[in-house]
Amino acid sequence: MTALVLGVAVVCSILFGSRVISAADTWAVVTGTPDDSLAYVREVVAARVPRTVMGALVGAALAVSGVIIQAITRNPLGEPGLLGVTAGSSAAVVTAVAFFGASSVRGAVWIALPGAVIAVLAVYLLGRPSKTDSVIPLVLAGAVISAVLYAYIQAMILTRPDAFDSYRHWVVGSLAGARFDTVTAVAPALLLGFLLALALSSGLNSLALGDDVATSLGVHVPWVRAGGILAATLLAAGATAAVGPVAFVGLAVPHMMRAVAPADVRWQIPLNALGGAALLLASDVVARVIARPQELMVGVVTAFVGAPFLLLAVRRGRAGV
Repeated sequence: MTALVLGVAVVCSILFGSRVISAADTWAVVTGTPDDSLAYVREVVAARVPRTVMGALVGAALAVSGVIIQAITRNPLGEPGLLGVTAGSSAAVVTAVAFFGASSVRGAVWIALPGAVIAVLAVYLLGRPSKTDSVIPLVLAGAVISAVLYAYIQAMILTRPDAFDSYRHWVVGSLAGARFDTVTAVAPALLLGFLLALALSSGLNSLALGDDVATSLGVHVPWVRAGGILAATLLAAGATAAVGPVAFVGLAVPHMMRAVAPADVRWQIPLNALGGAALLLASDVVARVIARPQELMVGVVTAFVGAPFLLLAVRRGRAGV
């Protein structure tokens, strides 16, 4: 069912947008019909294909990152921002804009990705010295680092109006202008994150039972936790670097998928990849058509599209909240 929804979202992402094209012309272009009168449709489809690929990858990455973080922290409100990913990438981008004159959103991927990784490393090092195996110090460290970075971001955009003007277009999250070179830039981080998440899925299942039970089952808790944090960081940082911060997907999709499948991380990771991709693509289609010929940013729409499904899952009592 989730795969079917994703398939429909992919087709809609190619067919619908701020520019109106017919399904017949689109099919002719996709099948390679040589017709000069379809040059305009060919350009529109060529622009929507990388946007669709990017949306699917980013949605899948954010949702799987959310599953991992919720499993590690045993916190149903866990999402990528909990470890400082969003704050780190945003702080890096606003620094580049304010002090180095960066103005191209296309170059943000090379700035936001290391910013997110550095922020998570700081969170991990700050929370690690605790003598307890509890994840609470890690979560608190994430809150502290995020608070400090957001205060820095606010200071920058309030004192530098030029930085605010460039930064505000990135911080909402948008798939507009997505290109394949951006996809290839973040693909290694996303692929490594997905593979690491799948490899750790059994260990993450054991962590859900508590550290003592997991240890008795032969799980090396510190290694699984560190590997999970690395996987979640790679996925969320790559996604955020590619399109900017997109809220709600990493938090809500894991709850939606628990409503339709067992809370087994080995099943939840592929299901969330499909569900996250479907939600983000559906949100992007809505963002493109709801205010034609203008577009809304997908980060504005995700909550409005996903919230009804999350509320339905919660009311059914199977969403794990």
